[in-house]
Amino acid sequence: METLFASSQGAVFVKRANTEKLHDVFNKYATEERDGERFMTPTDFVRSFLGLFKDPNYNVNSVRLLGGIIDTSKDGLISFPEFQAFEAVLSGPDALYKAAFQLFDTKGSGYVTYDEFQEVIKQTTLHERIPFDLDSEFIKLYFGKDKKRIVTYSEFSQFLHDFHEEHAIQAFKGFDKNREGQITALEFNSIMTLIKSHLLTKDVRENLVAAAGGGSGGHIVSFPYFMAFNSLLNNMELTKKIYLTFSKGSHDLEITKEEFLHSAQQMAQFTPLEIDILFQLVGFFHQTGRVTYADLEKLSPERMTRSLTRSIKEMKAVQSSDERGVFVQILENTYRFALGSIAGATGATAVYPIDLVKTRLQNQRSGSYIGELMYKNSFDCFKKVIRHEGFSGLYRGLLPQLLGVAPEKAIKLTVNDLMRDKLRGSKGDIALWAEFLAGGCAGGSQVIFTNPIEIVKIRLQVAGEIASTSRISAVQVLKDLGFFGLYKGARACFLRDIPFSAIYFPAYAHFKSILADENGYNSPASLLVAAAAAGIPAASLVTPADVIKTRLQVQARAGQTTYSGVLDATRKIWREEGGRAFWKGTAARVFRSSPQFGVTLATYEVLQRLFYIDFGGHRPAGSTATVPIHPGDVKSDNPDHIGGYRLALPVFSGIESQFGLFLPKFRTTVN
Repeated sequence: METLFASSQGAVFVKRANTEKLHDVFNKYATEERDGERFMTPTDFVRSFLGLFKDPNYNVNSVRLLGGIIDTSKDGLISFPEFQAFEAVLSGPDALYKAAFQLFDTKGSGYVTYDEFQEVIKQTTLHERIPFDLDSEFIKLYFGKDKKRIVTYSEFSQFLHDFHEEHAIQAFKGFDKNREGQITALEFNSIMTLIKSHLLTKDVRENLVAAAGGGSGGHIVSFPYFMAFNSLLNNMELTKKIYLTFSKGSHDLEITKEEFLHSAQQMAQFTPLEIDILFQLVGFFHQTGRVTYADLEKLSPERMTRSLTRSIKEMKAVQSSDERGVFVQILENTYRFALGSIAGATGATAVYPIDLVKTRLQNQRSGSYIGELMYKNSFDCFKKVIRHEGFSGLYRGLLPQLLGVAPEKAIKLTVNDLMRDKLRGSKGDIALWAEFLAGGCAGGSQVIFTNPIEIVKIRLQVAGEIASTSRISAVQVLKDLGFFGLYKGARACFLRDIPFSAIYFPAYAHFKSILADENGYNSPASLLVAAAAAGIPAASLVTPADVIKTRLQVQARAGQTTYSGVLDATRKIWREEGGRAFWKGTAARVFRSSPQFGVTLATYEVLQRLFYIDFGGHRPAGSTATVPIHPGDVKSDNPDHIGGYRLALPVFSGIESQFGLFLPKFRTTVN
């Protein structure tokens, strides 16, 4: 049974384990029995149940200390009530702090004394390497000048938070023998790797000595630089939020130091020195003088994260953007074309019945044809098609639509992406005018595919309105039209498709940015909403051009007005039917185009995520993000870790990684 629940705010809660099942698990690992009652030893709990300290030469004292976290009676044995009580602790939101508190509460009194603190801290590997001054003013502030004050759980949680910073400051003072407020680069390296190792990524660790002296070429680290360096690494998640706020969710925008500093001052008080250090560290990766989100990821302290994007297959076509030649760009656009074809066919199938209703309403004429109107509204048209032609009548003309919509949508999506790539500025951003131009080019390029498809589809869709014993086929329509007839109304297609795409694609990009989460990530649902919302203004505003195109492409029946071109159709429709005729089918068009493009764009981007190929270009905005893993998201391989114990391993790991409380893994001597 799944044990995780997510609230509407994204918080993760853990379902408690069933008492009977938990008891069965306890009995499986309990090796001691006293007066008919079974108990776990610290070894049973730490080594057998948790799977820690598996080496035969394990440190017995470390196992005893960790076992003491759950052994609240401190009798050296773990009863089932204690085992169950700790499962409840692990299910809480502050499990990490409570576990650390119980590690130091060696007497099980519910508070920590100075003697208990110094007993445990002296056994950590960190204290062995760089001893902490247990007579410092810091200790006296928490435990009193006579060290008799007891510290409660809430107070101890703050103490642990401050302890690391104080230890680092003490280490700095220890190396600064002459009290000059500076240490050497190697001493700086020692402090960071021993005390602040949990803040260091591989890239930061490799450049610690080079970073000393602020990049001035010296090998001296001042105390202000030391404090700013640590403060920056402690707040790397905040730097990401600052970046994403400035870039409006983009992960590729290159931000200058001045831009970052300005944005930082609006959100949080980062000092200019901290920003200097940030750009100094980024300078070890490249010499552009700018920072991207990928740079911040390299500097962020390593923590358990999960990617919000799950790919079925990922490939790298190039190792770096420098290898992005003409051939690679051709491959990239071929890849986009293939995915766009699938996405286009999916979107068209989803909304084809709405498209058929829209076409029949737009072809319905008044003023030039004697007789009553066949359809009162969209819903009436939908009912009559099903009544007279059956459910399959809603998909009349779908086959040629699918055969043509694949290249039509594919070329539109491909050209838009291609033009956006070409029109990006040097910082990776794209101006609004360039977004309109890219969309317009995409709309114009599709007409070569759109017009033949549209005219065949429309003639098949309206064929059901004519009582006839013979069914009209797509082949027959093609024979009647001929090659040049397939492009009848092409000007109207240009008039419709260019402004539609020029409106649609910029609107979609901005809706995506608005709907992205705090990590700049767009979920598939937000992609669908953004794509559908962008279709509303785009589809409605170009309806007059769509009406003109439909009238030009439909074969007029006896008694109906004929049109020789766009201007002729515009004049005759206005004269015979009035201005309202240009907006016929607007609702149907919006209800067709909006969901169709919603499905098409969402499918296109999801396919790019599922089958991602790195061509050295720009990844779609909002397509990837990593977020910290809540302990409850980490699944243990041990099926006996049920309920709160699913969190046991990340919590015990966090005692080391978050608080630096590393206990010796091995015995120093073998008896």
